[in-house]
Amino acid sequence: MTTIPEAGGHVGAAVNRPSGRWRPWATLAGLIGLAVLELLTVWCVMPLPYSQQMRSLPLAYALFRWRWPLRVLVLCVAASGIAPLWRAGGWRRWSIPVGALGAAAVVLTTTMTMAADRIFRAPERLTMAALTDNRVAMNRLVLGITLHGEARAYPVQFIGYHHQVRDTVGGTPVLITFCTVCRTGRVYSPVVDGRVERFRLVGMDHFNAMLEDASTGSWWRQATGEAVAGPRTGTVLEEIPSQQMTLATWVDLHPTTRVMQADATLRDRYDTGFDYETGTSRSALTGTDTASWHDKSWVVGVTVGGTSKAYDWNRLRRERAINDVVGGTPLVIVLARDGASFFAFERPAAQGLITMRGDSLVAGTAAWSLGGRGASGALTPIRVVQEFWHSWRTFQPGTLRDR
Repeated sequence: MTTIPEAGGHVGAAVNRPSGRWRPWATLAGLIGLAVLELLTVWCVMPLPYSQQMRSLPLAYALFRWRWPLRVLVLCVAASGIAPLWRAGGWRRWSIPVGALGAAAVVLTTTMTMAADRIFRAPERLTMAALTDNRVAMNRLVLGITLHGEARAYPVQFIGYHHQVRDTVGGTPVLITFCTVCRTGRVYSPVVDGRVERFRLVGMDHFNAMLEDASTGSWWRQATGEAVAGPRTGTVLEEIPSQQMTLATWVDLHPTTRVMQADATLRDRYDTGFDYETGTSRSALTGTDTASWHDKSWVVGVTVGGTSKAYDWNRLRRERAINDVVGGTPLVIVLARDGASFFAFERPAAQGLITMRGDSLVAGTAAWSLGGRGASGALTPIRVVQEFWHSWRTFQPGTLRDR
């Protein structure tokens, strides 16, 4: 407290100099800071304007890793101004509950409504039915795998919603994944460091689904199976061979298969239409561009001998057989008569070019079935995938491109 002399030398009354005037504003700053923190965390990992085109992964992971200390910090800042606001009375006092409710609404919306694993829930019960009990239409696309003599099919209609499904096939644990924004179906072994790991969907980066492991909180990219943030960065999940085709074609090749059925508790969340699977959807995120070599155009890609190459889906539809040499290996990519099921095989050099006749692969006098079986011997399958061009070129940066 100081005194200010009055005119004539008299000493006037003491004048208080208020201190800590910033403290009432700390509540507003803290609550706004909390809202910004929550919104920024969601923006980094969801398909919101500009977020997926930027290198936001380091920021996204840091925000997730430190979200609780950051929340406590901004809440402490907000709390420091409550007492002065309360003493001030009037509208300032009422601003406390109003601001708190607003911040709480943002937190609940971002953590409950906008959280990836709450929007796309894992199946509560996985049902794999024999064909006699199957309820999935035969023209649906499936991701199929065979392990130790056991065949199983997972409809894209279901795994496209769940993004990741855990199962055991032939006694082997498997992780079936699908990202509808990249059109990437992948199957991995969930065994990491000798233990079966559990994963949850945490968001996306460069439009590709991101999974978080339960043990270390590391983030794994769905399209490549690689950990790209956290303690396990650089570790890659072992990929298990899988094939994408119609259920009818899969059943022809694997008549004893079991088929994943809809989770009854989530039935109303599955896409019941065929526009995504057939490429007639024009959705901004999951729709298809029917032109060639656009971001949302379909390609089929192979990686052989360390060399990756993409082929235009429109060309494959026209020709039904594409003969090429990739990484020094002669190969052929073929399309079944259903216009949806595709395969790739090593091409016997002595047999010449392979063409399609119905659903048979033909070269000279030799012929093989869609599964690669023939009287002259079986063809060696090559891993081939279908996805959007923007995805393939992003995650296969050195890829070659077909004409």
